[in-house]
Amino acid sequence: MSPILGLLLVVLFWGGNFTASKIALAEIPPLPFTAIRFAVGSVLLGLVILRREGRLHPPRGNFLRLLLLGLVGNTVYQVLFIHGLALTSATNSALILASMPTVVTVGAGLLGMESVSRRGVFGLVVASAGVLLVIVARGGSLGGGHAGDALMLGAVLCWALYTLGLRRMGSIGLSPLELTGWSMILGTPVLVLLGVPGLVALPWSRISAAAWVGLAYATLLSLVAAYVLWSLAVQALGASRTALVSLLTPFVATTIATLMLGERPGPVHLAGGALIVTGVLLARTAAPVIAPAEEG
Repeated sequence: MSPILGLLLVVLFWGGNFTASKIALAEIPPLPFTAIRFAVGSVLLGLVILRREGRLHPPRGNFLRLLLLGLVGNTVYQVLFIHGLALTSATNSALILASMPTVVTVGAGLLGMESVSRRGVFGLVVASAGVLLVIVARGGSLGGGHAGDALMLGAVLCWALYTLGLRRMGSIGLSPLELTGWSMILGTPVLVLLGVPGLVALPWSRISAAAWVGLAYATLLSLVAAYVLWSLAVQALGASRTALVSLLTPFVATTIATLMLGERPGPVHLAGGALIVTGVLLARTAAPVIAPAEEG
């Protein structure tokens, strides 16, 4: 498979994840949903790493740092993401998360990891204005509340901290797939523990086929397959070009949510989305993006 085709599949998988997860969340509470998703996903991704890399052992000398980053970028991020998605629309979620590259770029500048030009700062302002428009756009036909949007903003900050932490660490002798995989594996146990009470109380026999399909999509395609394909695309195309293509994700997510969930983004949502993407394009630099800015 060509890297471009693989990257387009990643955009499709991540764009569809918002809708698939919303369908599953209608019957499976957020924490049990995430516990199942990451328990299965971590095992499968570990097997993929073992097959492709010929090894599966934690990084020596950087285990605690990677554990901390795994807790921030997977555990805390996923808790904020899944609860935010449950409380707001798929469209709002996708558009707010689209601002992550801009936050990462400006955050890297503030930490002295790279220089940020006036254009980069202006990009952050433009993207922030777009996010604000999406959040306040209650006159349109989309549902959701400010609590869900606020949780999504918290998820953006967590992912930015995670990405900047990985960038500061460097590769530490691991491939992009290993680095992403180990941070996910290390962040999974807490997610499983948080989900245990809900898993025990879950009425398994009453969960519909549609919910199971949504969970399977979110696990097998959006989590495992997308992470593998993203890592291969980064190695073949470079991180910056790969990250730019991922800007298509919010538009794919909005289209699928419109078709499958009946969400109808209004002019304000479209304007907000355009500002977010414009801000990201303005703020993009040649600095590497190590971690995939997932869906969730």
